[in-house]
Amino acid sequence: MPTVKHAAHVKGDFFVDYEEKVFEDIKALPGEKALVTFHTVAFEGSIGFVNLLQATRLQRKGYETSILLYGPGVTLGLQRGFPTLGDEAFPGHLNFNNRITAFMEAGGKVYACRFALQALYGHGEPSLIPGIRAINPLDVLDLKLIHTRANAFILDTWTL
Repeated sequence: MPTVKHAAHVKGDFFVDYEEKVFEDIKALPGEKALVTFHTVAFEGSIGFVNLLQATRLQRKGYETSILLYGPGVTLGLQRGFPTLGDEAFPGHLNFNNRITAFMEAGGKVYACRFALQALYGHGEPSLIPGIRAINPLDVLDLKLIHTRANAFILDTWTL
């Protein structure tokens, strides 16, 4: 029977070459834009959080970056906390809030569809994280068209 002849892994070991970058590091050209859309429920999977990180990365690369929350995506932009707003009930509980807030503090814009906010999820504009701009449901398509017309990079996030 074969035997394992390697020592057990220990904290600090590397499993992969994390330093090798295969492709050039693209930076935005002057005036380039990016839009990241979210039609996904907060905490229902990793894609909402992962693409918030992607939006931040686009912003750091110099793209004028906007986030669109529509449909169930508006749930990413709601104020959270327990027992009071802003209190983190468990580690990671406020990941969405913290990422969106940091994104806006760095100059990013975040928009949330008013229809989804009220008609679908029963929230008003005061429920949004401060700084998120509520928009008319007719603006959802126009925001995408504006970015398409500007030849922007658009990353659509869908899970439902």
